[in-house]
Amino acid sequence: MLNKEDVLRSLPVEWPEVPMDDLVSSASHDSKKVLVVLDDDPTGTQTVHDIEVLTEWPVEALTEQFLKLPTCFFILTNSRSMIANKAALLVKDICRNLEAAAKTVPGISYTVVLRGDSTLRGHFPEEADAVVSVLGDMDAWIICPFFLQGGRYTIDDIHYVADSERLIPAGETEFAKDAAFGYTSSNLKQWVEEKTKGGILENQVSTISISLLRKEGPDAVCQLLCSLEKGSVCIVNAASERDMNVFAAGMIQAELQGKRFLCRTAASFVSARIGIKPKPPIRPNDLGLKRNLAGGLIVVGSYVPKTTKQVDKLRSQCAQSLRVIEVSVEMISLKSTEERDQEISRIVELGNAYIQSGRDTLVVTSRQLITGKTPEESLEINYKVSSALVEIVRRIDSRPRYILAKGGITSSDLATKALEARRAKVMGQALAGVPLWQLGPESRHPGVPYIVFPGNVGDNSALAEVVQNWACPSRSSTKELLLNAEKSGYAVGAFNVYNLEGIEAVIAAAEAEESPAILQVHPSSLKQGGVPLVACCIAAAERANVPITVHYDHGADKHDLLGALEMGFDSVMVDGSHLTLEENILYTKNISSLAHAEGMLVEAELGRLSGTEDGLTVEEYEARFTDIAQAEQFIDETGIDALAVCIGNVHGKYPPSGPNLRLDLLKELRALTMKKGVSLVLHGASGLPHELVKECIDLGVRKFNVNTEVRNSYLQSLKKPEKDLVQVMAS
Repeated sequence: MLNKEDVLRSLPVEWPEVPMDDLVSSASHDSKKVLVVLDDDPTGTQTVHDIEVLTEWPVEALTEQFLKLPTCFFILTNSRSMIANKAALLVKDICRNLEAAAKTVPGISYTVVLRGDSTLRGHFPEEADAVVSVLGDMDAWIICPFFLQGGRYTIDDIHYVADSERLIPAGETEFAKDAAFGYTSSNLKQWVEEKTKGGILENQVSTISISLLRKEGPDAVCQLLCSLEKGSVCIVNAASERDMNVFAAGMIQAELQGKRFLCRTAASFVSARIGIKPKPPIRPNDLGLKRNLAGGLIVVGSYVPKTTKQVDKLRSQCAQSLRVIEVSVEMISLKSTEERDQEISRIVELGNAYIQSGRDTLVVTSRQLITGKTPEESLEINYKVSSALVEIVRRIDSRPRYILAKGGITSSDLATKALEARRAKVMGQALAGVPLWQLGPESRHPGVPYIVFPGNVGDNSALAEVVQNWACPSRSSTKELLLNAEKSGYAVGAFNVYNLEGIEAVIAAAEAEESPAILQVHPSSLKQGGVPLVACCIAAAERANVPITVHYDHGADKHDLLGALEMGFDSVMVDGSHLTLEENILYTKNISSLAHAEGMLVEAELGRLSGTEDGLTVEEYEARFTDIAQAEQFIDETGIDALAVCIGNVHGKYPPSGPNLRLDLLKELRALTMKKGVSLVLHGASGLPHELVKECIDLGVRKFNVNTEVRNSYLQSLKKPEKDLVQVMAS
């Protein structure tokens, strides 16, 4: 074992940046050469984005891909889950179809990459032999298992797996003990001899050293590749992405001179060869997904020790929010068909219930590894486990918020067999080395993000980190609602509620209109409903599939307001409109500082509305318009976020002649609040004609308060003859 930092520091300085864009353009567009990646499990897409993946390969589908003239596309073979002769037959079938498709597209050519595991597991040389048997001899086979995100380095021909700060020779890791693909050699020259059973000797294998990559650059790589005897095998050493770029640039130059290569590589080579620039990990907000309250589905089939450690960490870190269903491997692989079916049915029933209730659900195979006496028997057990997981996911009919599949075979089978995806698009990564797919419209859950989590990637907290990143997003704040309204030029309705039926009415209407809304609790309704009413509002807001927040309205009493600050409201209105300007400023400033410390938006009123609301009446002679000069002083000294203005609006009913709003004053107030970064609020929206509401929105109002209309509607519903209390509530 070596110290990683010491080894990397001892290497020569990297070659200067390579102009990959120009080279890739020359290869893919000028010479119409496409990189076709045969991926033995879906995790090979872990370094690319905006690339298509095919899970089926009829000639018509391949022709369609070639006609698009892409830089690259993937074909998911899942051949690592098969025995060697089946994998070889599959690769031959794909290559025959590629040849047939390429002949129908004038001028097209392609390079085949066998993307395999960065820890050297997979069907080598069987798949390479299969390609050559159809496409003919290559100038060289390229072996390049470097994968930075997974901590895989090849230095002086020895392949290493990073474990924290140590470099461990691959042959001494848990991966080398794989029941189906085990090996002993860490030196890649010796590994080739071991895997070919002496068919290719160690001294027949060529190498491209890090020294050549870093001191002599792409031209030297091209020269070395062009000098190889036909049918050679060449090892690529690499310890950085720049090393990969240098090699890829030299290989493209050799291809432009007519050389043909067959590459057996890990994921890093593909992104280097097609010049993909990395982008940050993707989160739900980046995809523009709507708030979804269903639980996520996490399916773990991988058995490598790293996965078991990651599952343990996930269970401990997410214990409160996660529901865990363990699948008995013994039951599904070694017991009778009846016992297997019972176990699958149990898991499906629980999975549906948990996902519907909004719980992220972990379906994980029991962690005791069961293997066969031979590699073939082990693969058969793996097949039974994988097919059971496929049936479980196929029978879970609740649509999850996202699906995460852990392990290469698991993620491939779930995508193709359980979810019936024939194609997918790689959107990017959910975490470094963890691909995120968008499944095709033909799949069972189109639009549901599909996270392909390799079994051997990430530290012990990586799985928990992804699940936490993709947890159900917390509901919006009132500040976010009003900022979004300002950006898009609309207003948010704020409706006073008094009981469960009122809360459900507001949320049902908001969901039907796909609109945000605010639930408002007036002091008089809080006096009747107490903390349970507020808790009910908050719980309903959390379960809504549109942004809903909870607001304390007309806080005219300091004692009541201080209590409201501790009840979980998202925002409060400090109502000092009955006070003198100086008293109002002092009162509002005091509450505002306390509310802001809790992350709450603060609304306040300047001027005074006439009318009656919840038993409080302000006579017409007491009402007063908002004064512009006072408003500027008020905003500056109180630090409020939203200003409720008085422009002729009233609480309760407008007179028979209708509302008479001072829109000229509203325009002046808008100019002031825009400058100050404060939202405009209009109380007394009940009874305002729709056209007048729209005009006020155009003049900058971002929140309307509605009470009387909803109360009247509620009272009218009680007059309908209903037979049962439930029907009264529904009405």
